[in-house]
Amino acid sequence: MSDPILLRDDADGIATLTLNSPGSLNALSDAMLAALKDAFARLAQDPGIRVVVLKGAGKAFCAGHDLKEMQAGRAAPDKGRAYFADLFARCAEVMQMIPALPQPVIAEAHGIATAAGCQLVASCDMAVAAEGTKFGVNGVNIGLFCSTPMVALSRNVPRKVAFEMLTTGQFIDAARAAEVGLVNKVVPSQTLAAETRALAETVVAKLTAAVKIGKRAFYDQIEMTRAEAYDHAAAVMVENMLWRDTEEGISAFIEKRKPDWA
Repeated sequence: MSDPILLRDDADGIATLTLNSPGSLNALSDAMLAALKDAFARLAQDPGIRVVVLKGAGKAFCAGHDLKEMQAGRAAPDKGRAYFADLFARCAEVMQMIPALPQPVIAEAHGIATAAGCQLVASCDMAVAAEGTKFGVNGVNIGLFCSTPMVALSRNVPRKVAFEMLTTGQFIDAARAAEVGLVNKVVPSQTLAAETRALAETVVAKLTAAVKIGKRAFYDQIEMTRAEAYDHAAAVMVENMLWRDTEEGISAFIEKRKPDWA
């Protein structure tokens, strides 16, 4: 029997999801999208998991959509219109599940992250990349503008950078990705897993409920006007301040001791 297309390993409050189709460079096939949707739905209901790490097996993080499947879908009587509409709707649903998860999601990128693979990195809350990793939205090179990857990309990097990537189809290297805000840090390939794990463990050590309410507020306020965002954020902080564990955290800081969180 073949190995599962998506692997999950849980340890110490961290769930590691591994895209496990190295032969296709972990393309977002129909099966991969279905597996990710199922995994994210399960994680959303799992209080024991406090951080999620998303990585790829083999030589690459993710090479985007499965072009062979897409070409096969074109053979439908309507020239694939229904198939493509369904495909991109399913992909958009999966991408939006990431910021909607209560847990922070960290992409652990290596090799290449291209087209929808770059979209996957941009959809994650944080990202760590190995030196030498290349990022691109290269569909324009084959006559297909990366319109759906554009949504996540343009919400991560400056507009002119996103537009240049989308219209030239050129890759940017890991250092440039960090410079423009697509990834948080770039590390040697041999320490990629350890560095990602260290970032995850740092978040795990925080008060889980505070991180959860903070992540939701972070994405909610981004879509608001400045005044609306301040009103919303203030309401969230009022709720947060009234928690027993927040009172304990403040007391522990003042008293220079470790908090005793329930």
